[in-house]
Amino acid sequence: MEIVQLWLLAILSLNIHYHYTDRPELQVPLFGVFLVVYAITLVGNGGMIFLITTDPRLHTPMYFFLSNLSFCDLCYSSIISPQMLQNFLTERKSISYTACAVQLYLSIIFADIECLLLAVMAYDRYVAISNLLLYTVTMSRQLCKQLVAGVYAVGLVDSMIYTCFTFCLSFCSSNIINHFFCDILPLLALSCSDTRINEIVMFVFMSCIIVSIFVTVLLSYVYIISTILQIRSAEGRRKAFSTCTFHLTVVALYFGTLLFMYLRPTSSYFMDTDKVASVFYTLVIPMLNPLIYSLRNTEVKDALRKAMNKLLTNS
Repeated sequence: MEIVQLWLLAILSLNIHYHYTDRPELQVPLFGVFLVVYAITLVGNGGMIFLITTDPRLHTPMYFFLSNLSFCDLCYSSIISPQMLQNFLTERKSISYTACAVQLYLSIIFADIECLLLAVMAYDRYVAISNLLLYTVTMSRQLCKQLVAGVYAVGLVDSMIYTCFTFCLSFCSSNIINHFFCDILPLLALSCSDTRINEIVMFVFMSCIIVSIFVTVLLSYVYIISTILQIRSAEGRRKAFSTCTFHLTVVALYFGTLLFMYLRPTSSYFMDTDKVASVFYTLVIPMLNPLIYSLRNTEVKDALRKAMNKLLTNS
């Protein structure tokens, strides 16, 4: 019993130190850049959630999923950015063992949720374009809620598996993680245990989730594009393609980065390169999503214009 208590005490007091860059003079400029990125992420995604919630015209399945995507991006970025920004300005760039486990667990949850939501949104677009007359019946409010609940459930279970497998390893040598947050690959590199089982589990689960979702999205869009090409009206085709272009852009950016990150042989991992890729899918894409979905979306721009006019009138 005393051994267990001592082990728990050692774990709780263990700190993991981050290694960001070998050039200290870049830390303040990087702090400024990522502070702006995080601020845009908060305003953009928070604004999308507010508009979709308050404007009745946006109470449709597509915008219901989009509001959940914005919530996911908001949480995903907030799990990583505050700790990273703090570490840019402090000499001791560390995180406790427990906080590192929590950060890994939460980041995997929202990474999975984002992947699955993109697949659900692809299915929603397929139903909307291929069978418009029955769209509201097929994509009922109850079905939408069930799909989102299923997405969150898969994220919770999958993240628990990854986190348990990762933190069952021994970390008995260096405690300097060559990354800006607690991610699976740098933690595996930090461990002094045999990580082959973890790598196999990660590859199998990532393959099942990322590849199957990516294939699902691609197949959905094959049917969507074939349906669009059958539309006789040029204006109808243009509107349909415009709606799908936003989603395809997000899918290409997000899945391209994840495929590069996690579905490679372990011998090809380079932490400095992976840090750049991680910045892209954890911080940059959550900032870009609301911009991509709103800049050329007439309904969102109309809702924003209406909200701004109402705010100016009340003031």
